[in-house]
Amino acid sequence: MTLKPLGDRVLVKPAPKEDRTSSGLYISSGAQEKPQRGEVIAVGAGKLNDKGERIAMDVQVGDQVYYGKFGGNEVKIDGEDFLLLRADDIYAIITD
Repeated sequence: MTLKPLGDRVLVKPAPKEDRTSSGLYISSGAQEKPQRGEVIAVGAGKLNDKGERIAMDVQVGDQVYYGKFGGNEVKIDGEDFLLLRADDIYAIITD
């Protein structure tokens, strides 16, 4: 199944949850936090301004991004977890 986001929505594949601390201690599954980082899988066309013109999206497919902890909706596609966010819920693009 494929999913094409509409408007200013973005489909993100969250990074795996951290199961260890930086010092090597294991974190129980109940204490693991939701990741706030992921890869952009698909983007919508962008939202319309007051004149009916499309506003270009700031992110592209393949970008690594940081997003809000409580933003978006979780969706499951072919058994994999994804997050459907508004572009405003994405805070930064990660570059090397």
